[in-house]
Amino acid sequence: MDINAAVGSELGISDEKILALDHYASSDLYSEQEKVALRYADAMTYSDQDADDQLFAEVQTHFSEDEIIELTEAIAWENASSKFNRALRIPSQNLWNRS
Repeated sequence: MDINAAVGSELGISDEKILALDHYASSDLYSEQEKVALRYADAMTYSDQDADDQLFAEVQTHFSEDEIIELTEAIAWENASSKFNRALRIPSQNLWNRS
């Protein structure tokens, strides 16, 4: 897993929730706010998706302007880090282990 999982574990997020991340859209473990944030992250991350006006309006219903800026920056940073590491063949640091 990546540093986000390690950070999530340190913040008290259960292994069950971390392991359910691939299925967040249908998981009862995630709040509607979390699901919107994750859809936004997917839209920013996957080149076949876009953070269209409808999704951005949903983001605005769950987050303040400052929170949207912070969320967008965090997603962009993780995307850039991932691309950087992949290009330089930097392997996973294995910072998360299921407890």
